[in-house]
Amino acid sequence: MARKKSRGPANTDIDMTPMIDMTFQLIAFFMFVINFTEAEQDERIQLPSSQLAKPTEGTIETPITLQLTNSGLVVYAGELVKVSDLRGYLEREKTAMIDADKEPTSATVIVRADGRAKTGEVQDIIKLCQEKGFERFALRAKYDEGH
Repeated sequence: MARKKSRGPANTDIDMTPMIDMTFQLIAFFMFVINFTEAEQDERIQLPSSQLAKPTEGTIETPITLQLTNSGLVVYAGELVKVSDLRGYLEREKTAMIDADKEPTSATVIVRADGRAKTGEVQDIIKLCQEKGFERFALRAKYDEGH
């Protein structure tokens, strides 16, 4: 008796719906879990400790993060910039906000200064920001329980 050779099913379709569904669920999960506030932090900055430090209330809609290193340079958008050269960068921020129909006064400038940085340099940064029309500021520090 002769046998027919079986070559398997004539048509094999794999249902990709569960795989696609799971992929979208993982994307949604990671979007909720990721902490975007830590993305703006530079490891070179060692914040000063303070017993008065408290988290900001609510979310900041238009943050501009400026990080002052102990050497007096500002980390802005991943670049090291001198405080005196910050004026041009702030002007671009202001122009971008105006182009997006937002007022510069609605932005919050977050200053993360290293604990070893000079206080005068922090004041210079705030003064430059005020010259460009930015009025809201948040200074960052580590909370110290006083132990």
